[in-house]
Amino acid sequence: MRTRARVTALFCLIVAMGATAAPMAASARTLTVPDAYTPVLAGFVGGDTAPVEGSDGRWHVVYELWLTNARPVPATIERVEVLDYDHQERVLATLDGATLLAALHSLAARPVTDASLAPSTSKLVFVELAFATQDALPKAIVHRLSGSGGSSPAAQAPAAMRYLAAPWDLTERTPTVIGAPLEGSGWVVINGCCTGGGAHRGAIMPIDGKLYDAQRFAIDWMRIGADGRFVLGDPSEVTSFLGYGQRVLAVAAGKVVEVLDELDDQKPGALPDPATITIANVDGNHVILEIAPGTYVFYAHLKRGSVNVKLGDRVVPGEELGRLGNTGNSSGPHLHLHVMSAPSALGADGLPYVFTQFALEGALDRAQWDLPASDLGTTFKILPPADPARAQRRDELPLDLQIVSFGFADASGPAHAK
Repeated sequence: MRTRARVTALFCLIVAMGATAAPMAASARTLTVPDAYTPVLAGFVGGDTAPVEGSDGRWHVVYELWLTNARPVPATIERVEVLDYDHQERVLATLDGATLLAALHSLAARPVTDASLAPSTSKLVFVELAFATQDALPKAIVHRLSGSGGSSPAAQAPAAMRYLAAPWDLTERTPTVIGAPLEGSGWVVINGCCTGGGAHRGAIMPIDGKLYDAQRFAIDWMRIGADGRFVLGDPSEVTSFLGYGQRVLAVAAGKVVEVLDELDDQKPGALPDPATITIANVDGNHVILEIAPGTYVFYAHLKRGSVNVKLGDRVVPGEELGRLGNTGNSSGPHLHLHVMSAPSALGADGLPYVFTQFALEGALDRAQWDLPASDLGTTFKILPPADPARAQRRDELPLDLQIVSFGFADASGPAHAK
């Protein structure tokens, strides 16, 4: 949701292996692990995930492992290994020492200082895997936990533990394919996949008695000029931002299931008073589209009075939904976009998705972006595309700090159906 965030050093492991989406399985696969006494329970935040092809040419698997010490004896996690379920001698990732500590977070998605688990407490492990080819993708994964804990029913003190837990089928879902949400050039991917940092990955929320990471694959879209500037004029005015007021488009045919269009723009440069933030207004004026059963697209921070649709309307791809603004929990005009599993901006699982087509124009310099002194008024260096011959992309997810252009024939579309 924030357009400028100090990026926390989270865990991002790149495995030189494989990726395009595997076909969805006809039925759920039954995955098992050997019977064992497991003092630390392991599960996942959210539902089925899927490998998604990034614009770096690799396939990314992103998820959060949820660990809970179920015994009255303290536990310590020393190592988490991600294994290929079907070939368990194949270790896809090993988290230990500093890499494990960087990956561990509290349930509020905050960094932690050690790998211990007091009795009846939980922590999350943020995992990002990347594979160089589709053929290298495992069909399923399983985790091996090592450390110490109450390793028997009568244990009174920690002892060594090592066992398999949390198998996960990676073929039960494929990424959602969507069209352009904006038009034209200079659109920067901010807080995007898959660095392990940024404001979105850590936006895990307790909603309706569950933990959700609705923004796991969210992008904050901001427009930059060829001169490396987001702002022309007074940075305290929304109208000085290049993206402000730009048309926001339907990425697919769908039905409008939620609309808010009553909030004024925030003054750029600061977030609103946290005491004023609620579930209803956190993302400002917004639209939620249902584009398939169990698949919803969320558009946030729209300009007041610009929303063109109402509850129940049906829209077509490329139809204008509203205009880019700075409403809700936002410090600068941008379009927040993500795909999710339910019609709730926060109470849903963030789903992987790809765009039908876009062009890579370059990227921001991460070292400059991460400087403490930088802000949206800075003139940013724009790096050229790594491979100009592959500027045109199809069915990929543009990654963090990349700059893209969207083309859309007849972007206005016909009038939406009432």
